[in-house]
Amino acid sequence: MNKDFDYALLDKVLEEHEYKRSAIIAILQSIQEHYHYLPKEIVPYLAKKLGISEAGIYSVATFYENFSFEPKGKYIIKVCDGTACHVRHSIPILERVRQELGLSAKKITTDDLMFTVETVSCLGACGLAPVMTINDVVHPGMSPDKASELIAELKKEG
Repeated sequence: MNKDFDYALLDKVLEEHEYKRSAIIAILQSIQEHYHYLPKEIVPYLAKKLGISEAGIYSVATFYENFSFEPKGKYIIKVCDGTACHVRHSIPILERVRQELGLSAKKITTDDLMFTVETVSCLGACGLAPVMTINDVVHPGMSPDKASELIAELKKEG
C-alpha cells in the first residue's frame, strides 16, 4: 500500500458508515467527493476493511458512471448534448469550452487539475436548454460567449 496516502480519511469515512458493506456506494461517494476521483489505492484497503472482494468494489465503481478512477479537476463542467440542448446548439458551447481550456474529446482534464469537461446525454433541464453545469450548479440558456465568461471567472477564483 502507498504509505503517502491518507488512510485516516478512509477510516473516518468507514466509521461514518459503520463499516457496512451495504454502504459501499455512499462510501465511494464520500471518498470521491474528497479527492474528485477514486484513487486506486483505496480498493485493496476498502476490500480488507469491509470484507468485500476487490473485484466487488471495482464492479460497483465501474457500473455507476458517476464514479471515476481518473483524476478530475476542481471544476467539473458538464455540457449537455441531449436532444433539446443539441438542437439549441450545445456543440458550439462544448467546442468553445474545450478551446478555452486546451482540452479535447480525449483529454478531458487540464494538467493543473483545475478543470474537467464532460458531455452528458441529459441533465434533466430541457426547458432551460442549452444547459451546462459546473460542479452540479445549472447554468441555463448558455452560449459560447457566456461559457467563456464563466470560465474566465473560475480562472480568477482558481
